[in-house]
Amino acid sequence: MKIENSDKKYLKLLARDFPTAQAASAEIINLMAISNLPKGTEHFLSDIHGESEAFRHILKNASGTIKLRIDEVFPELLPAERKTLATLVYYPEEKLEILKSESDDLKGLYSSILYRLIRLLRRVSFKYTRSFVRKQMPKEYAYIMEELLYGSNDEALGRANHRKDIIDSIIEIGAADDFIKDLCELISHLAIYKLHIVGDLFDRGAGSDKVVNMLKEFGRVDIQWGNHDILWMGAAAGNKACIANVIRICTRYDNLHTLEVGYGISLRPLVTFALKTYENDPCTDFKAAVTKKDAMTDTDMDSLRKIGKAIAIMQFKLEGQLVAEHPHYDMEYIRLLDKIDYEKHTICIDGVDYPMSSCNFPTIDPKDPYALTPEEDAVMDRLQAAFLESELLQDHIRFLYAKGSMYKLVNGNLLFHGAVPVTKNGEFDPIETEDGPMSGKQWFDYADRLVRAGYFGSADPDRRKRGVDLCWYLWCGYKSPLFGKKKITTFERLFIDDESTWKEAKSPYYNHIDDVSFIEKILAEFGGNVEHGSIINGHIPVKKGSQPIHAGGRALIIDGGFAKAYQKTTGIAGYSLVQNSYGFILSAHEPFESKEKAVIEELDIHSSQVAREQVTNRMLNKDTDEGKEIQEQIDCLKMLLEAYREGLITQGQ
Repeated sequence: MKIENSDKKYLKLLARDFPTAQAASAEIINLMAISNLPKGTEHFLSDIHGESEAFRHILKNASGTIKLRIDEVFPELLPAERKTLATLVYYPEEKLEILKSESDDLKGLYSSILYRLIRLLRRVSFKYTRSFVRKQMPKEYAYIMEELLYGSNDEALGRANHRKDIIDSIIEIGAADDFIKDLCELISHLAIYKLHIVGDLFDRGAGSDKVVNMLKEFGRVDIQWGNHDILWMGAAAGNKACIANVIRICTRYDNLHTLEVGYGISLRPLVTFALKTYENDPCTDFKAAVTKKDAMTDTDMDSLRKIGKAIAIMQFKLEGQLVAEHPHYDMEYIRLLDKIDYEKHTICIDGVDYPMSSCNFPTIDPKDPYALTPEEDAVMDRLQAAFLESELLQDHIRFLYAKGSMYKLVNGNLLFHGAVPVTKNGEFDPIETEDGPMSGKQWFDYADRLVRAGYFGSADPDRRKRGVDLCWYLWCGYKSPLFGKKKITTFERLFIDDESTWKEAKSPYYNHIDDVSFIEKILAEFGGNVEHGSIINGHIPVKKGSQPIHAGGRALIIDGGFAKAYQKTTGIAGYSLVQNSYGFILSAHEPFESKEKAVIEELDIHSSQVAREQVTNRMLNKDTDEGKEIQEQIDCLKMLLEAYREGLITQGQ
């Protein structure tokens, strides 16, 4: 191995971490051992949409992986016993209290549970090095867990009773409850090595803030932004059109709790304005999609409708201003307030006059329909300040920027939320930007950079504003990779009964998704594995009778309806895609009822395999993207080792 002079300065930097030949050798051996372990299990989920309880359960059961491991490890147990053990792993505190109340032999119960959990932990941790497993353990119990996991199997050394002594001690000092809880959390955590979220953490469900907190706690995650995510990112950056959309959607799904309690954003100025302005308007077009109607009084429902209308009108005005300011968005079709005949109560769209279901717009000046009234302006200023000043929201959005991107390559597979803009013929369709036309990967990369410049504050004020405004376009623009539809028809759905105006035609991308050559062209554009890679999308719920698998498995759409609002359409409650060392497994999940039923009745989410990839050679870490990075580290360390042996770099400095 020839070492150039130019390499020496980098090797000297590396020598700070590995100051001796022995240290470098030890790290090489460690990295080579990691490379030859089976690849860890990766999970791909999409379109969580704030369904925090269902998402928490999927994380806890690792999309059914925990149950499979229990079946493998404990064939001697009855099915009911295995079900109880699985529920304990998912919800240790709650289930343990029930088991304790039903037991006459508490010590025997604790002992049985601890032995079983250690066996299960050994099974889910076998793909990892001891060092990695140790880092995931709670510090207080790490040494004890290691002893139970690794250090008590050698009967020849007189250690046959070592594990029993440790377990007896844990029970005797009253630490069993905490220890069991930590073991269960560790098992769930290790069952998933990496988590890939293919967009849309936010909106509809009532726990978007909780979902992000769970992802932050899990840590080993990446996020491909969805259009609902980018909407919140734009709102957090102060874009008023994004803020209005966020509030309207939260109102539509009776989810103002996320804003007010989750993120501490006061909506009082808006509520006061709405109740006063629309006091005598029933606002019947703004019926909230409330799932628990028994919890809502008529007054509550009436207030939600008024709030929804007030923020929607402001949204349409603000969006109209943005479209006028950025003509290259090519979204004039969304400017409809100036197309209304306020006397005839009709609206002209594409040359056709449609009757409107209602036309009471006290804040719209027909001569200047996109101007906010002074009262509306004051409301939006206060709402903007509240979004900008919410510490938790800003923390969550920074997390989305740190862990997220417009797309990601994972082991040759391409992950993105929506659709690559293409023409009817399947060619990359350029979009006009202030910096010239962009298409394909170039457009994804450009959008990624610009929205970051907008949020983090480019030195150029114009570039910063363009980045913040682009978040709104990425939310609903035709050539947005996150939206993938011809146009958004929010106004039409609210004010026009003729459902032909509601149509949101899909991008031509979806017309070509069953064409293998089309998929390979996109993979080549983004640097994926053209021969064996797949495209993984979310965004478009897979309807009943449709299939999530396209082009012979080369493209997968895994939005199966996590959000309750979609489950009538999909018939299920989401897909999860699992890739272990043997290939992909696509599972469909039935709706999650409640945490209480999961604990008391031991109701797990029923999952059924939709497809399974069969591979002949088991995938090792060295076959992954991470394995390539490890090999680069090994090569550098070997060079350092050679430099030590040749005396080119002095050891121990």
